Amino acid sequence: MVQNEEVKMEVILRVDIPKLGKRGDIVSVKDGYARNFLIPRGLAYPKTEENLLRVEKEKKLFEKKKEAEIERLKSLSEKISSISIRIKKKTHDEVKIYGSVTKEEIQEALKKEGIEIDKRSIEIKEPIKELGVYHVDVNLGKDIVAKLKLWVEKEEV
Repeated sequence: MVQNEEVKMEVILRVDIPKLGKRGDIVSVKDGYARNFLIPRGLAYPKTEENLLRVEKEKKLFEKKKEAEIERLKSLSEKISSISIRIKKKTHDEVKIYGSVTKEEIQEALKKEGIEIDKRSIEIKEPIKELGVYHVDVNLGKDIVAKLKLWVEKEEV
């Protein structure tokens, strides 16, 4: 028997694996890699008719979830774009405010409107240091960006 003979096995990937393939791909790997690493860790299935059907069902379910998530994000984007929030700040002259408007303040104002988002999804291009009306991008993921109208008003003392 030849020692260096490679025995290959075809597997169906359950997750994306860098340099190997994406979820649902059928790849050919060394037998030992499949049996000792991929299959025991739940990263792949052996390629059988039953597993091909299982993966096909998983793909359809995954696509449905993905579409539902995109619809949810689009709906949220429309809701965010349709409202305008007001933040009151102390001023030291007619238009300049103390400090600047922060992502946390915008997040809190959105929370009061019933919208909970991560502050990291709020994109402020330049620091907001004056009274006025601003448009702030809210990146919701999946290439969906909402435009939020922000009013910075003088806080009455």
